[in-house]
Amino acid sequence: MKDITYDVRVYKTEIYNGAKVTTYTVRWKTAGKPWKRPFRKAAQADTFRGELQAAARKGEAFSLATGEPVSWSRADRPEMSWYGFAIAYVDMKWKRASAGYRRDIARALTAATPAMLVSSRGKPSDKEIRKALIRWAFNSKDRNSADDRALDWLKRNTCAVSTLEDPATVRGVLDSATSKLDGKPAAASTARRNRAILFNALDYAVELKLLGSNPIQGLKWQAPKSSHEVNRDCVVNPTQARRLLAAVAAQRRSGPRLVAFFAVLYFAGLRPEEAMDLRTANVILPALVWNEETDQWEEPPNAWGELRFRTAAPDVGKEWTDEGTQREERQLKHRAEGESRSVPCAPELVGLLRAHLATFPPDKDRRLFTGVNGGDLPTITYRRAWDKARTVVLSEAEYASPLGKRIYDLRHACLSTWLNAGVPPTQVAAWAGHSVDVLLKIYAKCIVGQDETAKRRIADALGEG
Repeated sequence: MKDITYDVRVYKTEIYNGAKVTTYTVRWKTAGKPWKRPFRKAAQADTFRGELQAAARKGEAFSLATGEPVSWSRADRPEMSWYGFAIAYVDMKWKRASAGYRRDIARALTAATPAMLVSSRGKPSDKEIRKALIRWAFNSKDRNSADDRALDWLKRNTCAVSTLEDPATVRGVLDSATSKLDGKPAAASTARRNRAILFNALDYAVELKLLGSNPIQGLKWQAPKSSHEVNRDCVVNPTQARRLLAAVAAQRRSGPRLVAFFAVLYFAGLRPEEAMDLRTANVILPALVWNEETDQWEEPPNAWGELRFRTAAPDVGKEWTDEGTQREERQLKHRAEGESRSVPCAPELVGLLRAHLATFPPDKDRRLFTGVNGGDLPTITYRRAWDKARTVVLSEAEYASPLGKRIYDLRHACLSTWLNAGVPPTQVAAWAGHSVDVLLKIYAKCIVGQDETAKRRIADALGEG
């Protein structure tokens, strides 16, 4: 826009002692053009000069026509501080948002807020501000129980939402939202998610008539590059997987009850949150057969079972769930509520599940996997057990590598095994809960052996030279 400028200089107030009155004149320049405003009282001049300086420090645009901040001419538009608006946005989204998305919103707004602070006078530490925002201010359920000086300071020291119409200001907010605490770029997935949340929030500001349009639309922003492909180096082979499961079983006290949990990830490709919500009704095992020679019931040879489930229980934190539980029971990922998925249960997994059910009876809710003392199986418990198993089984170099580093890598190993075994991608996608396109995009690097086949076909087509 040609009618605004950010080149602003505010000068010291001039005092003129006349014969009858004293005049206090505030002088400033916008893009080199001088302006002045006389006042009869020193306090009035100081207030006006302070407001000009505050607007200039915040990077507000000044009108070349009036010499004043552009926002001052918007008397017909309601004003709201960023702090008040962010809380209003959280409350608007809270009821229909999943617990995980509530947490994501709080994190994104917390990351953006430092760029909307007016002053540093009396400012609490950055750590105090982050804790106050993410734990109280941006949590509709727990906000009223907060008694925090950081929140009191924030209520008085955030810019008006209208300042986001200044490109420099909204650029600063976007940069803050997509950066880590040290100022370095955040992970690609975090940056994309936070930008999307901020964009949606400013759409809500337009809806409330706090902004004329969404200012992020006018910004050039390049999404960080990220690879959706699974790194082949993270995929354990069957021998390594079985050795890792044995190392888990050897741990006390929780190890033996975790073997089947890791096994359903590796042999059936479940996500951890899906395995956590498995119940006896979800497990269909083949019927035992009577062996007359041994005079006992035995597992039928090479008999497959099935897992049928329709819910998952991601670990989101009790502060974000309506019930105050650590996990939120919800529908399967990429599925509508009530939709189910079926996965084949290989004979080896059938045996492990049967042994688990015999040794560790389900809890009162019929869940297969629980903690040593009952209740939810803590995420930290199975992560520690897996890490310890890696230290036992893998070499020092392998342990330092991505090989099986994350629990989720067991699912990657399962799906890679299915694809390399020649199972049609349509079938693998159905079992995994993916679309075929996404499946092939993610696991492209894990499908091995096809390059040699392709070379042979090319050689056959070319014939002998």
